[in-house]
Amino acid sequence: MVNNNLFSSYNQLPNTWDEMYNHKEIVRQPYEKITNFLKNTSSDNLFKKEELAKQLFMSQGVTFTVYNDNEGIEKIFPFDIIPRIITASEWSKIERGIKQRITALNLFIKDIYHDQFIIKDGIIPANLVYSCPNFLREMKNVEVPYDIYTHISGVDLIRNNDGEFYVLEDNLRTPSGVSYMLENREISKRIYPGILPQNQIRSVSNYPNILYKKLKELSDQANPNVVLLTPGIYNSAYYEHTTLARLMGIELVEGNDLVVNDHFVYMKTTNGLKRVDVIYRRIDDDFLDPLEFNASSVLGVAGIMAAYRKGNVNIVNAPGTGIADDKAIYIYVPDMIKYYLNEEPILNNIKTYQLKNPDELEYVEKNITNLVIKKTDGSGGYGMLMGHEASEKEIEDYLKTVKKNPSNFIAQPILRLSTAPCCINGILAPRCIDLRPFAISGRDGIEITPGGLTRVALKEGSLVVNSSQGGGSKDTWVIQ
Repeated sequence: MVNNNLFSSYNQLPNTWDEMYNHKEIVRQPYEKITNFLKNTSSDNLFKKEELAKQLFMSQGVTFTVYNDNEGIEKIFPFDIIPRIITASEWSKIERGIKQRITALNLFIKDIYHDQFIIKDGIIPANLVYSCPNFLREMKNVEVPYDIYTHISGVDLIRNNDGEFYVLEDNLRTPSGVSYMLENREISKRIYPGILPQNQIRSVSNYPNILYKKLKELSDQANPNVVLLTPGIYNSAYYEHTTLARLMGIELVEGNDLVVNDHFVYMKTTNGLKRVDVIYRRIDDDFLDPLEFNASSVLGVAGIMAAYRKGNVNIVNAPGTGIADDKAIYIYVPDMIKYYLNEEPILNNIKTYQLKNPDELEYVEKNITNLVIKKTDGSGGYGMLMGHEASEKEIEDYLKTVKKNPSNFIAQPILRLSTAPCCINGILAPRCIDLRPFAISGRDGIEITPGGLTRVALKEGSLVVNSSQGGGSKDTWVIQ
């Protein structure tokens, strides 16, 4: 029995790239097998698959935390059962582009904390770097093991209506979401038995093993002790912290589980102190060491920066990497690629306006309904203004805030994010998506997990994919 009802109300959005259908409403070749499968699946069976996915997420405790009015509300992570599919040729370009970008960003971070050639040569303004809240003067001239700052990176991509992928932003401090990528694939294996091998989908399940291997390589000890440092159970990504620690077979620790003695870091155990060689930290720089940063922090470890400078412990990602994922610095990444690598960018940036520039601020004011304004150090979809959705009063108030310190804001065009089919109330409907592939840098180069996390704006008409703003995710299939 063919389920024609499933596709009956799929209305492509105008001037938008749809991942499943081309502009002639013909199914794209990569989606043919999955659409044939769905057409021969009853609505009842699809509903059962959705319920199975929800039950599996609940039983596994796959959650995230939304903070509202200073309260943390834990929620099951929304999952759409229809996969997002990427071809081998598309993935090849994405992979090459991310490796190029991460290489240039890593060189930039090293340069900024050492010789600062890129400033001396006039490529990036000095005041932009020094005024950045993520620039750590404490990292000046610190020798970082193997010159690797960006060990774990998440690069957010969108596909515009021209069919090309663009970089929306770089996440180089404590990028999250990889546990959802892993769980999404496990769910897909349960609800689509046999379909993944038929489509020759590349595996993502080896990510924890690759990460553990590269973390161990960062120490010169024969059998290094690697730990994952978490802020604790109230952090929005705590589920991810526990998952990664379990899958890598390493200890999950909080700040009070560690102590610094004679410039070495030790973990408290029932058998006494045990030396720690590599720390995969999931806490922000400001809370890392109360002796050097936020003195009131109880999340970090007193003296850990002194041990780090001595080379007695490696911290992943390196402190100070946030300088490279600031949204004001983002504008200069194509220039970094040309400057450090003498190459043209493989993946392009999105046109971005610096509001500290009076001419660009004036342009943004006049064209506000076609633009989105973001804080340069913002994340999670918070604190931004979507010009086409805001009222005149909201725009007026936001611009007043911007003009108090315009260097803290950038603006970008409101993009036509590509859409992918989602199962909404028993039928397929297009929803906007982005993609966050994960890159792991080590002594032997950069490895990128094939696929990554596809985030979905589940609200009809929404462009905001963040889970904290009502978004969800879906499995990402890269065809071998």
